[in-house]
Amino acid sequence: MSVCWDAALAEIRSTNLFALMQYTKKSSYDELQRWSVEQPEAFWTHTIGVLGVKFSTGPECFADLSDGPAKPKWFKGAKLNIAASCFARETATAIITKRHTGEFEKVSLAALHALANRVANGLKEHGHYPGDRIAIVMPMTAEAVAIYLGIVMAGMTVVSVPESLPPDQLALRLNIANASCVFTQSFIVRGEKRIPLYERVSAPAGQALRIVCLCPHSETALPTLRHGDLSWEAFMSQDTTFAAINCEPLTPSNIIFSSGTTGTPKAIVWDHTTPLKSASDGHYHQDIRNGDVVCWPTSLGWMMGPWLVYASLLNSATLALFEGGPGDAGFAAFIEEAKVTMLGLVPSIVAGWRQSGNAEGYDWSALRVLSSSGEASNADLYDWLSTLNQPRGVKKPIIEYCGGTEIGGGYVAGNLLKRLETSTFNGPAMGTDFVVLDDSGAPCAVGKTGEVFIKTPALGLSISILNADNEKIYYAGVAPGLRRHGDLLTVMQDGGWRSNGRAGNDMNLNGIKVGSTEIEQAAVKAPGVLEAAAVGVPPADGGPDRLVIFAVLANETSDPGTQERVHMDMQHALKARLGPFYIIHDVVIVTELPRTASNKVMHRELRAQYAACSSATR
Repeated sequence: MSVCWDAALAEIRSTNLFALMQYTKKSSYDELQRWSVEQPEAFWTHTIGVLGVKFSTGPECFADLSDGPAKPKWFKGAKLNIAASCFARETATAIITKRHTGEFEKVSLAALHALANRVANGLKEHGHYPGDRIAIVMPMTAEAVAIYLGIVMAGMTVVSVPESLPPDQLALRLNIANASCVFTQSFIVRGEKRIPLYERVSAPAGQALRIVCLCPHSETALPTLRHGDLSWEAFMSQDTTFAAINCEPLTPSNIIFSSGTTGTPKAIVWDHTTPLKSASDGHYHQDIRNGDVVCWPTSLGWMMGPWLVYASLLNSATLALFEGGPGDAGFAAFIEEAKVTMLGLVPSIVAGWRQSGNAEGYDWSALRVLSSSGEASNADLYDWLSTLNQPRGVKKPIIEYCGGTEIGGGYVAGNLLKRLETSTFNGPAMGTDFVVLDDSGAPCAVGKTGEVFIKTPALGLSISILNADNEKIYYAGVAPGLRRHGDLLTVMQDGGWRSNGRAGNDMNLNGIKVGSTEIEQAAVKAPGVLEAAAVGVPPADGGPDRLVIFAVLANETSDPGTQERVHMDMQHALKARLGPFYIIHDVVIVTELPRTASNKVMHRELRAQYAACSSATR
């Protein structure tokens, strides 16, 4: 692997981490990170001050652990509203956006605040109360950000639902969260396409669920709304002032869905402290600074959407939002035009750029840092990314970042105080620590791959799930002081790590964590498929998991076209049930699936079989 960052002292001195090192009088990142986990109250007190987070009532103590490390009461006795702190800074421009019309627009912090206040007032005027759950099913636009912040300021809980999901999956999440209102828009614009969205949301929605429907910017034609639904204009209050509702720190602020072992997505609860983890990681690892312009293609349906809002605004930075897909040629031009300084990506986006050439030929000299999350990356691909659109001889650092919805950020990440090798992590995240254990429960040896367990307590870790038992999922059968996470990391010689996929039956595909059960339930809808087992197999040279499905057919056949037909039918079934993101790499036809004595499918065995077979044929 090659080095993508080996900073000169002058570059190190300008980082946020170096400022913290000066404050603490520590001499290295390792010392600094150790201080952050050994002295968490000192670390978080300082970080909250740096981020400008305001408490209306100060805490009695930093953490009450009387209910154990799985259920800490952070900032006991305090009152705050985390969204209100997003408007406490002096950021001139809150959002830079490229509309689908091609219009380049800047939204001031004052204008965003006024719009969020109108949303909060509109919710109150239409009979919603603090504690209500309000869903957002729409792309990441300036209006979506205002809606998100307005809901939280009103003391209500955002329900984050990906806009790409089919109607039954939208309905499932809205029902789990018991949402009383949902914000959406008439359609999604992708180039010349107009993809209906209101129809997809309204089809499964009960009449008790009010829908507020926007039109994409500069569009005027609304679909015919159901009785009780409202247009954006009819919903919005004209009052641009609102006193944010002060909440207890553990008051839910956001419900975000992640994969579940039963096929039902887990409804993970973020409270008003979780965004502190997001903003802290952005400050120390992505090195987001006052006046930066931050872009990360995502939506509020996934954790990186809320992460982007808080990591940008609490660090006095500007969000850069592009109304379109990152594969569009216009996206790369937008990075240049907006003068983006921190660009976050998932590896599948980068792979698409290299194949299409759409991102080449632009001036990205304003970029200071890139970051990558959601999937394991490929070193060769990321060597190419580090020099993309840069002057000859210039390589920009790529911060690998790994965590999850249930963490509010990352547990392992790159940092700019140490030498960085491409597609590796060079330290635990600030404020969080972990161990990598082998199958015997011992610390993993250098060169070996083991499972990640996070040390507890740590701010950001979920303490509740609406539809599951948080303690059972993450703590059952785990040694005291540790929390199961499920990632696999390979321990490197220099003390760093490389991602190696997931230990359990879920996987990361296109930056989205999905359970094998969800995929299998969709795959068996394909004609003639009796059973299916889905596994994520990382390529030998590193990079994102590839989705491989082992299929048992209802009727044996020797037809040479069977595998191709089953592959095509399964792909169609996945798109219809789960959305467009899950691309099947390969289908393997088998007569039976390997099972344990208790009849559970041995996914790890299938993954190993496929990897061994692939290695033998290279």
